[in-house]
Amino acid sequence: MTDRTIDLDQRRGLASQHATELRRLVSDVEANEEALRKRQEEVERQLLARPAESWLEAADKARYLLGRYAATTTGGDARTRTLIAAVLQDFDRLTAVSSVT
Repeated sequence: MTDRTIDLDQRRGLASQHATELRRLVSDVEANEEALRKRQEEVERQLLARPAESWLEAADKARYLLGRYAATTTGGDARTRTLIAAVLQDFDRLTAVSSVT
């Protein structure tokens, strides 16, 4: 018996190494998607916990929602993405003006 580990990937053929790496990547993506889903649920719980107390808070909620919508396939056409980007720029501009006054 030996204390040295054996790198089994080096003993596999190239196709087998590629398949193993692909399985690992898919597993990582699935784990990351699950973690993201849980974080999104927590953010949404907090956003729903109480009504906005200012226009800035309302804009933050809308910004989050528009970002989620833009990431979906239905929010993916160019015109919709352009409109969402324009609204988000408006929020940024108006928020900056509000914080100065």
